[in-house]
Amino acid sequence: MEWQPDEQGLQQVLHLLKDSQSPNTATQRAVQQKLEQLNQFPDFNNYLIFVLTRLKTEDEPTRSLSGLILKNNVKVHYQNFPPAVAHFIKQECLNNIGDPSPLIRATIGILITTISTKGELQTWPELLPQLCNMLNSEDYNICEGSFGALQKICEDSSELLDSDALNRPLNIMIPKFLQFFKHCSPKIRSHAIACVNQFIIGRAQALMDNIDTFIESLFALAADEDSEVRKNVCRALVMLLEVRVDRLIPHMRSIVEYMLQRSQDPDENVALEACEFWLTLAEQPILTFLFCHKSLTKSVFASVDKHAQSQTLHLKPIKNMVLVIEINSNKISMLNKRQLKLISRFLIYIYFLKCTTVTKTNKTNSWVCPSISAFATLEEEACTELVPYLSFILDTLVFAFSKYQHKNLLILYDAIGTLADSVGHHLNQPEYIQKLMPPLIQKWNELKDEDKDLFPLLECLSSVATALQSGFLPYCEPVYQRCVTLVQKNLAQAMMYNQHPDQYEAPDKDFMIVALDLLSGLAEGLGAHVEQLVTRSNVMTLIFQCMQDTMPEVRQSSFALLGDLTKACFLHVKPCIAEFLPVLGLNLNPEFISVCNNATWAIGEIAIQMGTEMQPFVALVLNNLVEIINRPNTPKTLLENTGKCIQQYMLQRSQDPDENVALEACEFWLTLAEQPICKDVLSGHLAQ
Repeated sequence: MEWQPDEQGLQQVLHLLKDSQSPNTATQRAVQQKLEQLNQFPDFNNYLIFVLTRLKTEDEPTRSLSGLILKNNVKVHYQNFPPAVAHFIKQECLNNIGDPSPLIRATIGILITTISTKGELQTWPELLPQLCNMLNSEDYNICEGSFGALQKICEDSSELLDSDALNRPLNIMIPKFLQFFKHCSPKIRSHAIACVNQFIIGRAQALMDNIDTFIESLFALAADEDSEVRKNVCRALVMLLEVRVDRLIPHMRSIVEYMLQRSQDPDENVALEACEFWLTLAEQPILTFLFCHKSLTKSVFASVDKHAQSQTLHLKPIKNMVLVIEINSNKISMLNKRQLKLISRFLIYIYFLKCTTVTKTNKTNSWVCPSISAFATLEEEACTELVPYLSFILDTLVFAFSKYQHKNLLILYDAIGTLADSVGHHLNQPEYIQKLMPPLIQKWNELKDEDKDLFPLLECLSSVATALQSGFLPYCEPVYQRCVTLVQKNLAQAMMYNQHPDQYEAPDKDFMIVALDLLSGLAEGLGAHVEQLVTRSNVMTLIFQCMQDTMPEVRQSSFALLGDLTKACFLHVKPCIAEFLPVLGLNLNPEFISVCNNATWAIGEIAIQMGTEMQPFVALVLNNLVEIINRPNTPKTLLENTGKCIQQYMLQRSQDPDENVALEACEFWLTLAEQPICKDVLSGHLAQ
């Protein structure tokens, strides 16, 4: 016998659904408590599906809300649903997928997908066959509702659908979807393309078996009147460029011209998808193929040139950004300078077209990651040539803070940090600081000390602090203090773990490393201004502890900070020299190149500040420095830092009042400089 609701219980649920739409906080809290109580009763979910599918006289928001609450219950409690309840919900979904309301159809589709992701695709064998059969319905609502559900299932379960676990249903589904590319409804056509698109990157065999039909069908829809269809066509071609470029090569001229047109599509979402084509093209070996076939190259460049001439390129001073394109070096010679410049300028235009478009559309989608990543690459190559456009660039990047989600935010931090590294002190302008710093500090304040999203933000702020120099002063104190606190907490946790490993967890030392790096950025950027911050903290004690840490990366960062503080405020470093130098000497081990390099650099900075007072400590480090400079295959940077240290020591010794000491120093220097491996490095320092 089919389940029927109790009238009083049904009214209670409806009353609760109405209250849940209230903006009052107290009411919302009461609703949440009531929902938690009702979830103790299994047939509460029957009431929810009943409201969604049967109470067609109720308003759509209430019905949809009932379905969304049920969806959440499925996500959390589905394994506890009695079989009868689960069966009733599934049956109601399939029976009502063609509801007259688009909102209700979409909600039912979401509910079906949520159930299927709980492992039900294997135990709901009738789901896919019934949905596919309902695509043939002459009732538009049933066809569209079924397609909407299938699209969501394809998005969430693409790998499972292409597996033996379900007896490979794609062998039936893919040809079925392709038939609907010609449907009279643009909504259905869009659903059909979107479903097939889910299986391109994974190279589903059923799609590969029908790849030519798929491509032909896409070409037939290239000029479709519906923008959503055009967007999905562009998305399909971009993905095919990644995985089946061999099938696109014969049509490349037409595809290039089509994508140029779509890049200027009146619908900005279509333009965004078309722009993705150029970014993908720039990363594909297909470029080398194109450049090897001059007739094809000529037509492609002619098309690009024609469109580029009609655009206002805002970055004209940026020339020959060839490295934006991943192209084999042995093929570059096949292009003339005009072609290289044209490619680079056009791609740069595309990057910024996408950025300016997002400021208009207030949307972010899957194109964001490659777009921002590509821009970070461009920043590294353009460097100070970006300076005239900093205001525009910052407006775009800062706007993204309010729109980007977690993954894209991490890439955004990298782009901002790279920008700061590239343009340096040019960023230190009140206008730029006012644009950039508030959103960064807001994110800084939102994140808790244990949140790993602090890593990329700390790295970003390190670059920004170095670039802004004194411009960072208004923000430096809370940032500095939090970094000190992070280091202190990490060291304390490490101590507790070492003493009682069975009671405490080992600390994540990455927190300490990025905090030390940001402190280095502050010291480098603020210079002497950092002195007042050091005065009010125990940072020198913390550095000494970090210098002795077992993790090389921690020691590496601590030595960098020590060197920066030596340059910025030696007054605070000098009292600690007797403790620091023996530890630095112990880390002059080229087996750990980065640690050794930073230790050597810090010793050199200390030697500059100490002058003749360095003499008592020379024995702690000199033999190791000489060994490093005589070591074969020593990296250039380490050789240079080592030469600098030796130079400082010998310069002081050569000026010693005792003539014998001075003569000994000069002889040592000349003897060392005659050795082939040392000659270039030491003679360079000697010339200084």
